[in-house]
Amino acid sequence: MKKVLSVLFLSTVLIMAGCSSSKKKDRGDGLDSEGGELSDQGLSLELNGSSDNMTAGAISTVYFAFDSATISDAARATLDANSEYLKSNSDVQVQIEGHCDERGSVQYNLALGERRANAVRDYLVAMGVDSARITTISYGKERPIDLGHDEAAWARNRRGNFVITAK
Repeated sequence: MKKVLSVLFLSTVLIMAGCSSSKKKDRGDGLDSEGGELSDQGLSLELNGSSDNMTAGAISTVYFAFDSATISDAARATLDANSEYLKSNSDVQVQIEGHCDERGSVQYNLALGERRANAVRDYLVAMGVDSARITTISYGKERPIDLGHDEAAWARNRRGNFVITAK
């Protein structure tokens, strides 16, 4: 009977431990409960973190219209917030990745992705972010985030993604 009670007790403890929250708490000194740096708004800011997977702090991905490298009003609002974040976090450096949907040739999409990445960089520089903190690269259609073959997937793939290169 003692063995059964011990097994039940141990099982209960393990189940409760598995259900406990793994969310890190603010210690009040800029570090989390495990001694790691806290990021803005509870978002993770990781070296090589990406705005596509929300590991680039408060920096967000911007999206483009079909066959365009023009900064839309929605992208402008996102980039305004990104520029404020970068200006207030002067140690953060980013690489802007230009991406395209699957339509068009490899060469055409590499050039379009480059124009998109450069347009994003130029906008951030115009907003006061030091150009030395920004690099660009084009992946064209080679790294889609959505593998679908419809307008919704294509719209998600036409983007300027941010990757943290230094923090």
